[in-house]
Amino acid sequence: MIRKRSLMRRTAVVASAGAAALVLAACGGSGDDDGSAGHGGHAAPASSSAPASASASASASASQGQHNAADVAFAKGMVPHHRQAVEMADLAPGRARSAEVKKLAADIRKAQDPEIRTLSGWLTSWGEDVPAEGAMDHSAHDMGGMTTAEEMTELENASGTAFDTAFMEMMIKHHEGAVDMAKTEQADGTYGPAKKVAGEIIDSQSAEIEQMNELLGRG
Repeated sequence: MIRKRSLMRRTAVVASAGAAALVLAACGGSGDDDGSAGHGGHAAPASSSAPASASASASASASQGQHNAADVAFAKGMVPHHRQAVEMADLAPGRARSAEVKKLAADIRKAQDPEIRTLSGWLTSWGEDVPAEGAMDHSAHDMGGMTTAEEMTELENASGTAFDTAFMEMMIKHHEGAVDMAKTEQADGTYGPAKKVAGEIIDSQSAEIEQMNELLGRG
């Protein structure tokens, strides 16, 4: 009887030791197989998914929210450039003879007024200064095709066919400068909406250049 009890105790000890060994092996195996195990032996999926999530977020920011110096230069240059085009277009209703020129001027104003507000809004959101009204230098560098003060005076004093010709000649040069600025933005900018507006400027103003050349008999 004593021998039987002793044997049973020995069997229980061996069984307990075996069970403990199995538990330890299971825990040790988990640690060895997955170095990313977190507290309590559970894997930490957040650590592996976080880089992908951060990458996706950064990618979204790059396409929508991030901007660079080229975007700022584009907006700061295009605001006064557009303002001058609108200023020129405002002269047409009382001076132009051609109905085509009057319509062209109206189309220019209709397209560029909203773009001025959009560009100004971007600059404000980026913490940049919006060029002041009336403070533009007509001969400013990096603003291709800007009309000089003398040319603006000539346009203001013209009427009829003389106005039509001067307006289109100056606006062709003005548009060509805007197209060049827009191409630079598309090449160097990173802000998605600005690159989109640049594409729209290239398309619309290139079409207007072609129209004005035809009206001038250059087509």
